[in-house]
Amino acid sequence: MASRLLHPIPKQPHPVLSYFRVGKLLYYSLILFILETWFFYKLYEYSLEQGASWWVSAFLFGCVIFAFTHIFLVMADGWSRYQNYKRAKDLFYEHGYRDRIATLYIASKCQRNAALEAARELGIQDQVADLYKRKGVKWWHFIPYFMIQDPLFMFRKQFWNRTFLEKSYTPKYDFKALELQPLA
Repeated sequence: MASRLLHPIPKQPHPVLSYFRVGKLLYYSLILFILETWFFYKLYEYSLEQGASWWVSAFLFGCVIFAFTHIFLVMADGWSRYQNYKRAKDLFYEHGYRDRIATLYIASKCQRNAALEAARELGIQDQVADLYKRKGVKWWHFIPYFMIQDPLFMFRKQFWNRTFLEKSYTPKYDFKALELQPLA
């Protein structure tokens, strides 16, 4: 299928660079969760050495587990956003810019970043960013909209599947090869 983009695609970055660009906010938080885990572990260790009451040590141990668990959740979220990015890039390449495609990824800051990175690599980032602006998305909208609309989101299967367990997506196109070809 021929692309509906009206221009040749820009030079494509290495997939590893795209992976980190898509999840950059997640990977910043990953560093914070690693540091938080270490910090709480040191506090927990200190509480044991000092003979603190059992409930203080139990609370600190709970903090260690909470922070440590988030390390894996952030990594799973980053992987899921990369799957969104690959799918969005294929869709934008096949159909050109479409509001409908960009709207698929409007729910959270991380999904918007995935769509924006896919669009940037195809030279249509301004159109996607403009749609998000028209829809009222602000730069500080970090909390996913569904979390505000549905306080019981953590009990929904869709949340877990869409946030941490996104199915692996294999791109349909070799964009590195396509960047060298002029559009017909």
